[in-house]
This record gives sequence, C-alpha cells and structure tokens, in this order.
Amino acid sequence: MKSILILFDTIVNIYLWVVIINAILSWLVAFSVLNSSNRLVSTALEVSQKLTDPLLNQIRKYLPIIAGLDFSPVVLILLLMFIRNLLFEIFAPGLF
Repeated sequence: MKSILILFDTIVNIYLWVVIINAILSWLVAFSVLNSSNRLVSTALEVSQKLTDPLLNQIRKYLPIIAGLDFSPVVLILLLMFIRNLLFEIFAPGLF
C-alpha cells in the first residue's frame, strides 16, 4: 500500500508541475514574451494544454473569469493537494 501511495503522490506532483508550467507559458505567450509561432513554444503549450484543459474546463464551468483573471489553475492545484493529503490521512496516517 505504501508503494501505491508514493506512486500516486509522484503522479500528482508531476501533474501539479504541468499545471504550473501551463499557466506560466500561457501568461508569457499572452504578454508576448514568448513567440507562439516558435515550434518549441507551441509544442510545449499544446502538450500542457492537452494534459490540463480537461480538468480546467470542468472547473471553469463553475468558476467564471473574474476581472480578466482565470483562477481555475489555482483551484485545481488546491483540489489536487487536498485529495492527495486526504488519501494519506485515510490510508496511511503515520506514514508521512
């Protein structure tokens, strides 16, 4: 059981970084710091969007964009951390 929880924790951590990278890349493209016609930038942005958009779109249904700011990545990060911590509390209270 410990190995499964550690694997789950690793997957969640990697996905959290993908969400953070997606948010940063989209900001940099929106502010014209990065050129979206660059092949590397467009590929990285496309991959990160394909990985994160399904969950972010579910959150965006209930959380509108407020004053031009999209808070769905923040909500997704908080939800993933909450679920991860909840599973550790339930299945391995003394493990971590």
